[in-house]
Amino acid sequence: MTESTPISAPTWITICEGCKRPDWAERGESQTDGARLADAIERRAAPAGIKTRRVSCTMGCERACNVIVQGDRKIGYSLGIFDGTEADAEAIVAYARMHAGSATGQVPFRDWPQGVKGHFVSRQLPLPTEKDEDR
Repeated sequence: MTESTPISAPTWITICEGCKRPDWAERGESQTDGARLADAIERRAAPAGIKTRRVSCTMGCERACNVIVQGDRKIGYSLGIFDGTEADAEAIVAYARMHAGSATGQVPFRDWPQGVKGHFVSRQLPLPTEKDEDR
């Protein structure tokens, strides 16, 4: 898949724009670390066919900055402990493209961008379908 290849069923990156790393106040920042990460992700995601949304809180404050990568009927993943850098955004979007290209949302560890390794917090299984309820 190339950077400009459209994706049929969108993968979403939900970004906690309220995230502040522990030293945020001491750094005298005017923008939260999460908002800075959101800006960087959004610049990369749209051209890659990845949807984004910002939320005020994902309740992962102790692991700021946090994102969630998810798609319809796919396993979703929460990731955290990012600094909010351009490199973080690049790795997150690269992973989201791999997630989008997977039928289940699972991406083999060997294929993960180095920048997301060690950042996975949890996974969320897709909701059951009607077909699952018939079993």
